Amino acid sequence: MSSYRPDRVKAAIRQEVSNILQRDLKDPRLGFATVTDVDISGDLQHVKIYVSILGEEESRTETMKALESAKGYIRSEIGRRVPLRLTPEITFEYDESIERGARILKLIEEVQSGRNDEESGDMPK
Repeated sequence: MSSYRPDRVKAAIRQEVSNILQRDLKDPRLGFATVTDVDISGDLQHVKIYVSILGEEESRTETMKALESAKGYIRSEIGRRVPLRLTPEITFEYDESIERGARILKLIEEVQSGRNDEESGDMPK
């Protein structure tokens, strides 16, 4: 039963950090950021929070700076909201998997539309 605890803590931290980003942080540098995943160490002392950020490179950089400056507040809120003996150290990582997936889908669509153009084009007679 104790093997489920890290998963439960991970889910609780993901939910709470998402709520904090949506409702509590008022930093104007904070763009549209979404928590995509959370990794937690086996001893529950270190948490890596993966964040996807919508926008251009400058917006992403500013959002990451805002998250770094709010790290203390977010950590204290996690300590208050998630019942743990010790509050874990947190780090934020930019998650580009959604962006990469969108690029791959776009390339697939381009290849498929190229095939459709060839099929509907003039056929040699």
